[in-house]
Amino acid sequence: MAAETSLKLTALNDVHIALGAKMVPFAGHNMPVQYTGVTDEHLAVRAGVGVFDVSHMGEFMVRGPQALDLIQKVTSNDASKLHDGKIQYSCFPNADGGIVDDLLVYRISEEEYMLVVNASNMDKDWDWISKHNDFDAQLENRSEEMSLLAVQGPHAAQALQSLTRIDLAGMKYYTFETGTFAGEDNILISATGYTGAGGFEIYMPNEAAENIWNAIFEAGKEQDIRPIGLAARDTLRLEMGFCLYGNDINDSTSPIEAGLSWITKFSKDFINAENLKRQKEEGVSRKLVGFEMIDRGIPRHGYPIVNEGGETIGEVTSGTQSPSLKKAIGMGYVPSELAKEGSTIYLSIRNKQIAAKVVKLPFYKA
Repeated sequence: MAAETSLKLTALNDVHIALGAKMVPFAGHNMPVQYTGVTDEHLAVRAGVGVFDVSHMGEFMVRGPQALDLIQKVTSNDASKLHDGKIQYSCFPNADGGIVDDLLVYRISEEEYMLVVNASNMDKDWDWISKHNDFDAQLENRSEEMSLLAVQGPHAAQALQSLTRIDLAGMKYYTFETGTFAGEDNILISATGYTGAGGFEIYMPNEAAENIWNAIFEAGKEQDIRPIGLAARDTLRLEMGFCLYGNDINDSTSPIEAGLSWITKFSKDFINAENLKRQKEEGVSRKLVGFEMIDRGIPRHGYPIVNEGGETIGEVTSGTQSPSLKKAIGMGYVPSELAKEGSTIYLSIRNKQIAAKVVKLPFYKA
């Protein structure tokens, strides 16, 4: 019981419990993993609209004349390309060729940015950025005072539009605006998404969370808006081939191996840029791939990937039975020569060799 009480609680913890959510420890927080069931919730987001409480995520503010210089040093993407109201997906490379974390960079103004990081890496990320802050940049960790809701699905704009004057349907992918939402001022609304179903993220102070949650569910009644747990968030992101930190990427996977060359820009200098550039030019020995099962079996994180002779050549990093596609899908690292679309690989499941084929990501195409 002692371990339970040490978990952090989101501002909506009691709301989830009242709604009958199954609560589990996740990244140090007590979080709703499911309400009515993973498949049911997954399909509700794909076809309609659902709300995820993702308040466990971290928000760091970076301000000052050299805020951009610090971000450029610690992130792999080129943040100088951002303008006010624009967002960028990026990662923090470490000094050994791996990834400290993946993150989103929000440009609020020329001298103010918000970095959104994974809950499980919050302390590690904060220490990493602080350690490299040799610039005229001020850091503020706002994670404990902010709540975050992700409203996802094709009907998200319709469900939310009555709550704000911001033109939600007209908001471009990877942009954000700040305005009044559900009667609360200075609410940041963005359009990034981790589900491939479209939708918005709403950043708010903790004290506004319950009011905004209730207003969203009232406004979205006609669209049959639903609360959704983190289990469906995982299956939705996997169908899109989006990486999950701790599974598909970590301290020992390079962005080049992980298929994240597109967020690794050598037009600037950043931590470990030289080694990563060499990897990009010379190639890597293994790559992260998506695969579909040919034989019957569901891939799970940690299952060995083997060759025809039964030798271990990699491992499954993410896997599930896809609710949308009704087939078993997964991701994992394999030798580069087997990373080509159409290659046959095998999974070792309960001492049986189960065939799978490498496919192009994303698995799900709307």
